[in-house]
Amino acid sequence: MNDRVRVEMTDGVADVRLVRTDKMNALDNAMFAALVETGERLKADPSVRAVVLSGEGRAFCAGLDTSNFAAMASGQRSGGQSSTGGNLVTANRTAGGSNHAQHAVMVWREIPVPVIAAVHGVAFGGGFQLALGPDMRFVTPDAKLSVLEIKWGLVPDMAGIVLMRGLVRDDVARELTYSGRIFSGEEAGRIGMATRVCEDPRAEALAFAKEVAGRNPHAIRAAKRLLDLALEGDQHAILKAESAEQTVLIGSPNQVEAVRASMEQRAPVFTDVAG
Repeated sequence: MNDRVRVEMTDGVADVRLVRTDKMNALDNAMFAALVETGERLKADPSVRAVVLSGEGRAFCAGLDTSNFAAMASGQRSGGQSSTGGNLVTANRTAGGSNHAQHAVMVWREIPVPVIAAVHGVAFGGGFQLALGPDMRFVTPDAKLSVLEIKWGLVPDMAGIVLMRGLVRDDVARELTYSGRIFSGEEAGRIGMATRVCEDPRAEALAFAKEVAGRNPHAIRAAKRLLDLALEGDQHAILKAESAEQTVLIGSPNQVEAVRASMEQRAPVFTDVAG
């Protein structure tokens, strides 16, 4: 998938870049397929400790390829047909409930290690929803973002509704969805859509990912499982899960190495999670 997505691995950090620069990394069938394939591959790689997702060129992702809208205007697409072909409702779905287009976003949340989106330029419509999939978003102050689907008479259908609910107030999500207005990275930080507003999101995301990659990988994965559970689980389930995860970690080789390295004031040397 080198014509759509490229991955470089360095010391456990997967640097994932959208490289369809001539189209501002717009989403076409090949891009959807590349995102799913790349995400699934990283999910299964025990050596991955953190992931950074960014776009090369002028934008993170401009959204759905305009050829799809031309087809809509001509009436060629009807009856709930998705941008990637097939029926939106009856399409085969993943264990998490996603159809193919939704999985291109949700697969980044399903990766068992932290994923950071580095956003610059524009992130419109499907591109904005793609930025919501990762755990965190580092965004330039002048980035332009939009829940743009209403412009085309549509609703967000790439997991945007699921993912926005954990980031912003309900009324804010509604205002952005109903209006489709463009807002800046600076505003995204104020309302909770952006984790960090910075001049060089990719550099800061890679630095953060490197820091994460230097932590006990078993503890990082356990923390992500707990934080994911916190979004949906009840208090009893979360408290029990905390205890279960900690029981497994205490006395394990990587946890012991974390303690020894701290006491000896040296960099820890951790082993990868078993595949």
